[in-house]
Amino acid sequence: MKLSQLKSNPNNPRTISDHKLDKLIASIKDFDAMLEARPIIVNKDYVVLGGNMRLLALQKLGYDEIPDTWVKVVEFDSEQELEFIIKDNVGFGEWDWDILANEWDNTQLGEWGLDVWQPEEDVDYSILDEEDVDDQLKDMANGVMKAIQIEFEPDHYDEAYELVKFWRNQEAYVGKMILDFLKSEKEKL
Repeated sequence: MKLSQLKSNPNNPRTISDHKLDKLIASIKDFDAMLEARPIIVNKDYVVLGGNMRLLALQKLGYDEIPDTWVKVVEFDSEQELEFIIKDNVGFGEWDWDILANEWDNTQLGEWGLDVWQPEEDVDYSILDEEDVDDQLKDMANGVMKAIQIEFEPDHYDEAYELVKFWRNQEAYVGKMILDFLKSEKEKL
């Protein structure tokens, strides 16, 4: 298939930084077989619904032709296309950083495109030596909501969820309500 047949989606809501694009290009260079396992998704007019960044990377790599298996044509109505574009790009899961830190190679993860931690000895903190950041940190923390996880038995969860939702809809500060109740109960002891 000629790569020029594929049309980048002019309404694609996703962007990519130069840094991430470079990582994607390197990833495709090193492991282009992944494009068969996760093809570029296009509609019947060959407008990309999923894989605009992969298309851009292939263009930057100078591909003129690609295997047909790197592209999948889907027949969605216009509403389904919009839904797919968003759902394909939403990250539903979260990384388990403990597993990544203990079971995976940090350098490889970075090469594969995952922004990972830097060893502390590689972080340059010297810029902080000349700055008084304490006041800046306090200013940043002002107004920031903090959370405490409260556990509920399974039988009580739905009721608790509905009550919190109700009070939030009333624009009540649920945290203060709980705090006041806990204080009053403590005073009874």
